Amino acid sequence: MNRKIIFLDIDGTLTEPGSNVPPLTAQEAVKRARQAGNYVFLCTGRSYGMMSSLLSYGFDGVIASAGAYILFGEKVIYDHPLTEEQKRRAMEVLSENGIYRTIECRDGAYTDEGFKDFLRLHASEGGGSEMLRWREQIEKSMNILPLSEYQDQPVYKMVVMSPSVDALQKAQDALKEDFQICIQDSGERGYVNGEVINRKINKGTAVEFVCDYLQVPLKDSVGFGDSMNDKEMLETAGLSICMENGNDRLKDIVDDICPGVTEDGIWKAFQKYHLM
Repeated sequence: MNRKIIFLDIDGTLTEPGSNVPPLTAQEAVKRARQAGNYVFLCTGRSYGMMSSLLSYGFDGVIASAGAYILFGEKVIYDHPLTEEQKRRAMEVLSENGIYRTIECRDGAYTDEGFKDFLRLHASEGGGSEMLRWREQIEKSMNILPLSEYQDQPVYKMVVMSPSVDALQKAQDALKEDFQICIQDSGERGYVNGEVINRKINKGTAVEFVCDYLQVPLKDSVGFGDSMNDKEMLETAGLSICMENGNDRLKDIVDDICPGVTEDGIWKAFQKYHLM
């Protein structure tokens, strides 16, 4: 069997949204897949600091910040933060349009004051895994600090919460040369949740980079995800799998759908495709 590279999103895929503890079956699946000679990478929108506690469960590498920061073992093999001009421009445009910003650095994140209250106000209205993730992260203080404490560290991406689709569209139009805005929630409940990502970088480009670095053909890569920021990863991987609890739009483009994160989905999919 050819060696595979398995790319696992975290929130809603490997773990319940906002959690740092994979189900025991997922932990065992990862362990056995590596014992079988396969590589297993985390591939997440989280910054490195917001997911580093997961490394104790044993992974070969990490794709963090939606592809902008990549490690193989303890070696940094890709490091591409926003330029100072990109950061300044994005911050200004988002603020001008009344959009709440959370900027993600390597080891922490910083959020607009008032963002907590906005999340609490709307969290009970439902939503996908990304809304739940941010609610849980803020409630548990997962290294997300007030923006006033930001010390000008490099920024890799931004998470945004807009009060309307129109406001976010205006920001997208102004920033489209350098950024794409991945919308996680369509605004049906009066807000829009999304990520502002460098247009040249995403989880798909990261999958290509890792496969090239490790000299494993793309056809031997496997991607697991659940939300729209996994789209490029799943379009790029040789085998794409969406969780049953995932976004319906994502399910239309993948090769297979496995049981949800709380239904031993990772274990069952690893078994089905002989990854362990």
